[in-house]
Amino acid sequence: MSTRNMSLGAVAALAAGAAVAALVSSGTILSLLTQAVIYAVFASGVGLLLKQNGMASFGHALYFGFSGYALGLLLQLQVMPAEAAIVATLAGMALMAFVMGLVIVRVPGVAFGMLTLAIGQMFFLMASRSRGLTGGADGMSIEWPATLFGVPQSQLLRPATMFLVCWVTLVVVMLLLALMLRGRFGSITEAVRDNEERARFIGINTLIPRAGLYALSATVTGLAGVLSALNTGFVSPENLHWSLSGVALMMAVVGGYKALWGPALGAIVYFLAKDILGAYANHWMAIFGIALITVIVFSPAGIAGALKGLSMRNKRIGAKPARAAVRTS
Repeated sequence: MSTRNMSLGAVAALAAGAAVAALVSSGTILSLLTQAVIYAVFASGVGLLLKQNGMASFGHALYFGFSGYALGLLLQLQVMPAEAAIVATLAGMALMAFVMGLVIVRVPGVAFGMLTLAIGQMFFLMASRSRGLTGGADGMSIEWPATLFGVPQSQLLRPATMFLVCWVTLVVVMLLLALMLRGRFGSITEAVRDNEERARFIGINTLIPRAGLYALSATVTGLAGVLSALNTGFVSPENLHWSLSGVALMMAVVGGYKALWGPALGAIVYFLAKDILGAYANHWMAIFGIALITVIVFSPAGIAGALKGLSMRNKRIGAKPARAAVRTS
């Protein structure tokens, strides 16, 4: 897809989000959609690592929850404005993830997933037991200022406004990632993913790109944590638990991680299924689990892959009558 087409797609997506915010009057529905979009950003971070590096992380909730705690502590200490605290949190987390990545991306396959799970759970236990610093199991309230980026908090926290903020963030993140992966960085990470030994043989330093990709994935997930902290004004150790990483990974698989937008689609489908099935069944996760197994067996590329296949099939069917008309003429 060309840069022009990607830009047009981003504009269309922004227009669609504005239409949803204008047409949906229910605050409950908008709040549900806002939560779905936040987790779409989260799942996009997990899916990015899976797509470009072929590695499944069970510890990305670390960055989702860490960003909330870091913001809460910085705002409590009042060492900098809230806007600077957001930038400092994301930058510090990217640096931390890159340094960690230099070590953990060396571990292959299942061991990588288990190592990320262990690191994430270590931070989960620290947050749960540090009552004086993080509030322990009770969590921490985040004291946002009266205005943020010049917008009054009362206006920012309206359901329609909050949905638009999260939606615009998701679209911008998707566009920036798409542009980045079309360049040299995307080509290098794909080469390393497909055959690391061959990539080394042609002179590519495989460690730095893999660690950089891990840091980029963590930063996207941390951005979702910032949006969650802004939306709820609260963070708890549950935001660091490995089960949250598992849910995000499930979103990425259902949506189709081979397409950049697949994990975001999976997150939205997950929350819609949760809301619809939850009204009819107490064990809706079991129903969604069956759906997950069905997707893995019959469409390994996820919903995004199935939609792409359907689109290509329709194009082929439409092209056949056109070729037949040319022959008869």
